[in-house]
Amino acid sequence: MLHSLTLQPAPHHDYPFNVPAIQSLTMLTFADSRLTFFTGENGSGKSTLLEAIALKYGLSLEGGNRNFNFDPDLPQGDTYPLARAMKLSFRPARTGEGFFFRAETLWNFATTIDEKDKEPFGGSLNESFGGKSLHARSHGEAFMTVLDFKFRRSGLFLLDEPEAALSPQRQLSFLILIHQTLRDYPDAQFIISTHSPILLDLPDAQILSFDNEGIHPIAYEDTPAFQITRRFLNTPETMLERLLDESDD
Repeated sequence: MLHSLTLQPAPHHDYPFNVPAIQSLTMLTFADSRLTFFTGENGSGKSTLLEAIALKYGLSLEGGNRNFNFDPDLPQGDTYPLARAMKLSFRPARTGEGFFFRAETLWNFATTIDEKDKEPFGGSLNESFGGKSLHARSHGEAFMTVLDFKFRRSGLFLLDEPEAALSPQRQLSFLILIHQTLRDYPDAQFIISTHSPILLDLPDAQILSFDNEGIHPIAYEDTPAFQITRRFLNTPETMLERLLDESDD
C-alpha cells in the first residue's frame, strides 16, 4: 500500500512546482487509508499530483496498467519533472499491480485496444472487457466496463475525475464497486481526484483539499463540493436568482 510520498527540492518557479499546493509540499502521508480523495478547484494541482504518482509508479498517462504501453513517441507532458522529484514509500513493499484511468483519455485507451487486437498473434484485449469493443458502448458504459473488469482486484488504483464520464446513478454504482473491492481485496487502494459530492461521501475516506494553504485533510461537510451542492439543492431559486442578478451587474 502507498503509505507516503516525499518531494526532493526543486525550482519552485517552474511548473508544476509553482502551483501553490505543490509548492508547499514536502511530504504527504496517506494515513494508512486505502481510500483517498484529492479535491479542489480546477488548476489547484490535484490532477497534476495524481499524474505524477501514476508516472512514478510506472503507469501510462493515457491509462492502463504497467504492461499496457501506448505510443512511446507521445509527448511526456509537464508532470514528468514532478514525478522525477518524487519518492514513493510502500508498506508492505510495492507489488507493481494497479491501474490509472481518466475520463478524458478513454477514447485513446479504447482505440489502442482495438488497434492492438488487429495485430497478428496479439490475442484479444477486448476479451478482458467483455468481448466487445469499448467504442461500441456509450462513454459512461465504456468507463464503467473498464472499472468493473479491471478494478476488482488488489493494486493501486488511480482515477482522475471519474465523475466526468458517469451520471449520478452510475456514480452510485461506482461507490458500490469501490466498497466491494476494498472489502474483498485487503491490498487494494484507491486515490481519486474528484469534484463529486457523491463520491466524496464514501465512509472512512481520507479527503485532502488542494488550495492556497497547501494540501491538508478536510471533513466532507467542509468541502466546497458539498457546501455548494447543498446550498443549491436547498434553495435553488434563491441561489439562481442571486447568481443571475450578479451576472447582469
